[in-house]
Amino acid sequence: MLIRYGYRIEIVCGHELPLITMLDVHPSRRHDLSKPDEMVVTALADPSAFVPTTQYLDQFGNICRRLVAPPGGILLQSEGVVYDSGEPDVVNAAAREVPPSRLPDEALVYLLGSRYCETDKLADRAWSLFGHLPPGWARVQAVVDFVHNHLTFGYAFARNTRTAAEAFEERIGVCRDFAHLAITLCRCLNIPARYCNGYLGDIGIEPNPAPMDFNAWFEAYLGNRWYTFDARHNMPRIGRVVIARGRDATDVAMLNSFGQHGLQRFEVTTEEIEDVLPELPHLPGNGQWHEDRAISS
Repeated sequence: MLIRYGYRIEIVCGHELPLITMLDVHPSRRHDLSKPDEMVVTALADPSAFVPTTQYLDQFGNICRRLVAPPGGILLQSEGVVYDSGEPDVVNAAAREVPPSRLPDEALVYLLGSRYCETDKLADRAWSLFGHLPPGWARVQAVVDFVHNHLTFGYAFARNTRTAAEAFEERIGVCRDFAHLAITLCRCLNIPARYCNGYLGDIGIEPNPAPMDFNAWFEAYLGNRWYTFDARHNMPRIGRVVIARGRDATDVAMLNSFGQHGLQRFEVTTEEIEDVLPELPHLPGNGQWHEDRAISS
């Protein structure tokens, strides 16, 4: 299938505002893009002004962009099309845990505690809840089931400082809290787990009337590969498009800003489209909207 995705984000500021964005589709999915994507940056005070950007890869392999928003603020926008298999998340009930002594070096960091995933506070709880279960897929799924039932989802419950331990006690949260708690419990059980964010449209399910947003889920390392799990939805989903992966939400922030600003607009779109690629509109602003069609996430 083909999935159209995109965003429009307006940031207002009184002075120059250095920014790091993490909105581009992850390198692991770039071969699926119909054309290379491009973020278009428009100065709100003077749409003809040129706002230069540069790119780099962070320590986790995510695409980051650096720019300085001029006084008045900027509009960030992008739209693209990605090919997707149309298959739901892989389920492999036979996948086994890999002992820490046999894990690849790059997986070890995902066993450690991090800013929002306090393994030291939840280790005893994790082993008392799940230590008696068979190691492997069934244990991770039991963690997902527990978190899905333990937390109540609600946009009004969003708090960007809530940690996994706090979510465990408060029993509320948004998708990032579901992911953080499940990740922490897995790490406590010596199962590497990493945080993911990206696009996830209402494909194969009943449409959700709420405005679309970026989503958070996690991946667990079993059987010498990474598998996708989603403690909020707790069902295999179709059409995930990864933007970034890291230890927790700290590593994959959509925007890191270095100064005061306000968020004036935030729109995200993800939808299945027909097999014939439509002509995507030229987006105004500085930078070339490559007749490429692609995007950032």
